[in-house]
Amino acid sequence: IDFGFFGLLLTGAERMRLTPGFTMMNPMDLYDMPWTHSLLGAAIWGLSFAMILRIWLGHWTAGLIGGAVVMSHWLIDLLVHVPDLTLAGGDVKYGFGLWNYPAIAMPLEIGLTLGTAWLFAKTTTGPVRPLVILVIALLALQMFNWFGPAPTKVDLVMTVMSFFGYGIAIAIAWWVAQNRVIKG
Repeated sequence: IDFGFFGLLLTGAERMRLTPGFTMMNPMDLYDMPWTHSLLGAAIWGLSFAMILRIWLGHWTAGLIGGAVVMSHWLIDLLVHVPDLTLAGGDVKYGFGLWNYPAIAMPLEIGLTLGTAWLFAKTTTGPVRPLVILVIALLALQMFNWFGPAPTKVDLVMTVMSFFGYGIAIAIAWWVAQNRVIKG
């Protein structure tokens, strides 16, 4: 969904501005993102991804799991975003704002990363090293997000950096998936 957001940001279909101090953890005022960060938008992205996986892999199980993971993005964002998420666009916005409480948000995000890696390791077999490398990469990207230089303007450089970070995570996750098999 964030890949879609940054793509749509480039086209002007979704918008954000940087406001220093907007939240304690980042300056991004995500004031207009109905196509990616509305509940309806997340459902459409999830359904689309489910269909792609169904066609590509030839069965619904992967599609439904993949679609649910994409859809869960909205629910996880609901925890950390300030009220900027909508149900289907519009003026009513939701978000619990945990980005204003780093002592809660940071352990939550680390816990989700480690918890999902543990669940993946528990339900699959294969070499551990690729999974460890993925976890280290995800945590490093998260640390850069939290402690690296804050963006100073919404521009192509910020978008390319976002695509680069997401691309690294996806490439390593793909490599991990090629080296592990679901326990059966």
